[in-house]
Amino acid sequence: MNEKILIVEDEKEIAHLIRDYLTASNYKVILAEDGEAGLEAFEKEKPNLAILDIMMPKKDGFEVCRNIRAKSNIPILILSAKKEDTDKIIGLGLGADDYITKPFSPRELIARVQSQLRRFNELSVTQTENEVLRFGDLTIDATAYTVTLKDKVVAFSVKEFEILHFMASHANQALTREKIFDEIWGYNEYGDINTVTVHVRKIREKIEQDPSKPMFIETVWGVGYKFKGDPQ
Repeated sequence: MNEKILIVEDEKEIAHLIRDYLTASNYKVILAEDGEAGLEAFEKEKPNLAILDIMMPKKDGFEVCRNIRAKSNIPILILSAKKEDTDKIIGLGLGADDYITKPFSPRELIARVQSQLRRFNELSVTQTENEVLRFGDLTIDATAYTVTLKDKVVAFSVKEFEILHFMASHANQALTREKIFDEIWGYNEYGDINTVTVHVRKIREKIEQDPSKPMFIETVWGVGYKFKGDPQ
């Protein structure tokens, strides 16, 4: 069965262009022209991935992203005409997995969609090693895609979970941002490694008692990051 892609975009010309390219790549496409319609389509169609414009009537892309992420871990791509880093940070902070700025290359969009779905599908399969990692009060369960801290489940986006699990699986190793990006996003050509910085900051806010003095994720200056701890 073809994977479903939800496009929530109020500019019909852009929505139809994306639809045509995705359809040609053998995806089933659902279109919605505003945020409310997008959420209704999400509930009804259960898509495998969502592409959200930011500036839309009724509900903007940020609100749609927040609502979808509260219910699902599917990959979410933010699509916007704005180039400000603040929009990117907001979108990623709300749980989006990637950010594409208009105008964009259709090939770039297809590459990102394919990469997000491939990574999501690969990591959704039950893993045979490093299934459950425990570091004191922190438990990272790759089979359930959950993070538990002091016996309480902490909400994580897919990419946040994947980054944390990857770093914890390589505990006490210094990892460059480039290495983390290549491992989690799986492509180089269109990448923005600053995305890693944003996600690590969000992870720290969720698992560190004092994010400014992290006990789990240490910054290795001039290199990247290191997850500290010995698995139990």
